[in-house]
Amino acid sequence: MKDMQAQLEKLQRDAAECALIRDLATDPKKRELFARLAHLAVLASAVEHAIGESTGGEMAPDPPPRP
Repeated sequence: MKDMQAQLEKLQRDAAECALIRDLATDPKKRELFARLAHLAVLASAVEHAIGESTGGEMAPDPPPRP
């Protein structure tokens, strides 16, 4: 379980870093590329929800609305 939690935290950090790069990028192509990677946040939320369900709902927040 600790391994899954560690991987989830890494995915969340990676998603946040991609969003930061996207927001700070001055090159339109780089901004577009990192905007596509924003999907990592959706995946992280889905993983968090799945972990919560497998542990009896301890970490199961509502999934984010789909765009």
